Parts: sequence; structure tokens; C-alpha cells
Amino acid sequence: MGGTAIGGTAAGSEGNEGTDGAGAAGSGTGARAGGPPAPATVAPVAAEGEKGVGSDPLTDDELARAERLALAGPGAAAQQNVDGGRGPQHLGTGLADPLPGDGTRRADVRFYDYGRDELITRTVNLDTGKVEKSGAQRGVQPSAHPEELREALELILASPLGKGVKEDYKDATGKELTATTQLWFNGDVYRTYREANVPEQLTRCGEHRCVRLVTKVLNGAWIDTRNLIVDLSARTVTRVG
Repeated sequence: MGGTAIGGTAAGSEGNEGTDGAGAAGSGTGARAGGPPAPATVAPVAAEGEKGVGSDPLTDDELARAERLALAGPGAAAQQNVDGGRGPQHLGTGLADPLPGDGTRRADVRFYDYGRDELITRTVNLDTGKVEKSGAQRGVQPSAHPEELREALELILASPLGKGVKEDYKDATGKELTATTQLWFNGDVYRTYREANVPEQLTRCGEHRCVRLVTKVLNGAWIDTRNLIVDLSARTVTRVG
């Protein structure tokens, strides 16, 4: 599978969110009685951080800045991430193909809006800080993000179909399985066109975002979860095979 391997604590996404470098201006006591008003204080522009050159991979600072700028547009707060929270689910950020004769570095930032089941791609100009292009697609499912895989495992463990996973874990370790951090897991998008038989409950996968996981005890035995498909859009778990 092309997913991201995870174990213990959640793996970070491409470029962690950072706080703006601009600090709040300190408040003063103002002008003395009868004197002119104190001059306004302007907060400094947020630092852009380390920049790459040419076709170099995006730096951590560029990744964080691109994601922050891509989320600044209108409507982002009305979108939903994988666990139903505000704002779209970040999937990944990469260096955009350069325009002919233009050495400006741009980033393509991809999100998924679970509220509308749409893939959102925004192209950010890293020199100007502007979003130059934005588009939404349905029925397009890129590889799963680590946060999505973790949510899928949470849904499996909360489902009656997760009983076998817990039993296998106890057989292997003698302990109860109570948290995703007790397992190593990996996975990727479940694609119906690769399957000989697709249960009716999963026929909307492709329109919906569905994933399949592989799991194992940390530094231990494999636990077979390949027959459990999670529809992250509908938040359901279905057994196949």
C-alpha cells in the first residue's frame, strides 16, 4: 500500500502548522494629559522563514506557510475534517510545476472537505502569499493522510466488528486493546475497481472516502484488519470477503 506507516503517537502531516511571527503590540499608558495621542503601533509582517530555491523540495517553513495561506480563504471554517471538526482535512502539500519562464516557487495544497466529499486543491504563490488558483473535485481520492488512518482505526475499535481485533491483541499480548497508540498501522484508500466483489454498503466508495488498514502489535504480531473497510465519509465499518 502507498499509505504512511504509523505507530504509537500520530505521525505529523507534511509541514506542521506554525504560529505567525507577528506578535501583538504591547499596550502602553497612552499620552500624558493634554499631550498628543500616542502613535499607533503596527504589528510586523509574519516572517516567511526558510525558503528553498528552484526545484528544491519545499522547506518545513514553506510547507507550514503554504497550508496556512491556503486555509485563509473564505469558506474554510464551514468545511469539515475527518473527525467532523471545523476546516477541511489537510492531505498534503507539494511543489507546484513551474510556469514557463517563471522561477517563482508555488505550492499545491490539497484538502478534503468531508462535509461535501470534495477534494480541494489550492495553488499558493510563495513569493506574494496569494492563492492563485483553487478548484474542487468529486470522485477523486488521493492517498490517505495519517490522521485519516488513525480515525479509521478509532472507528474500527468502536465498532462491533472491532471485537475480533481486540481479541487478537489480547491473545498476542495478554493485555486489553483500548487505544490506537497500542498498534502500528498503515493503510490507504479502498478502491472498488480493484475488487472482484463489492458489498452494497461500499458501492459509494470513490464518491465517499474509504480506507483499508493493516495493523500489528507494536514490535509484535500482525493483526489482520484487511477485511474491514472504513467509510470515513459515512463513518461506518463493513466486513468484506
